[in-house]
Amino acid sequence: MNATYIRVEFARHLRDGYNLVFSLLMPSAMYVLFGNIPSYTDQELGFGNVKFYVMVSMAAYGAAVSTVAIAGTVATETMQGWGRQVALTRMPPATFVSSKMLVATAVAAISSALVFALGAATGAQVSENWIWAASYLITIGGSLIFACYGIGVGMVFKSESALGLAGGLMVFFAFFGNVFMPLESMMLDIARFTPMYGYVALIRYLQLREVAPETGFAPDPLWMPATNLVLWAVIFAVFAVVATRKARARQ
Repeated sequence: MNATYIRVEFARHLRDGYNLVFSLLMPSAMYVLFGNIPSYTDQELGFGNVKFYVMVSMAAYGAAVSTVAIAGTVATETMQGWGRQVALTRMPPATFVSSKMLVATAVAAISSALVFALGAATGAQVSENWIWAASYLITIGGSLIFACYGIGVGMVFKSESALGLAGGLMVFFAFFGNVFMPLESMMLDIARFTPMYGYVALIRYLQLREVAPETGFAPDPLWMPATNLVLWAVIFAVFAVVATRKARARQ
């Protein structure tokens, strides 16, 4: 992997004020709105409280959106001719994709750290401290699959509207992935096949693993979100690599 390219990319995104504010501050604002202001968030839930549940949900959504926004800039770069410059180098498509993923994940890590710090400061808690670290690591690791998604969409729709399309679909994935509000019956059955479901459900499992079914918050068996996450990771990774190869072949 080209360390110089990664360093330049990371520095460039840190200088982009719009992306920085959108990627770092939006998830924290969503946590304050949905997880800190309502009084019911102090109630116990599983091994923690509702605030922790909302915190990890917003951190996961923020990390996913951040990786899509950063990785999806490949569309703008292609329009501006940067893609042609990269195509002239000996950097293979897989390395180009991996570099974008690494930068996007670094920004997502900072974004999630801010949400977790805000949660800790406002009363989010769990009875077992290791859940904090495990939840954070899964949040960052799982967001990688959405970097692949962002790269793929950016390469297929090489226009400024690509980021809007990718971001809009992320809102759709979140609503129908049981992220923003609990789904029931047929809607929940459909949600189990969506990209965001397995990712967020896997993080929540650590807190909810012994919650009774009658509460409405009982998690699925661990293999279900894990399988969902792995399958969508493979789908998005293949999508990103194939889309990148086809885009570079046309240059």
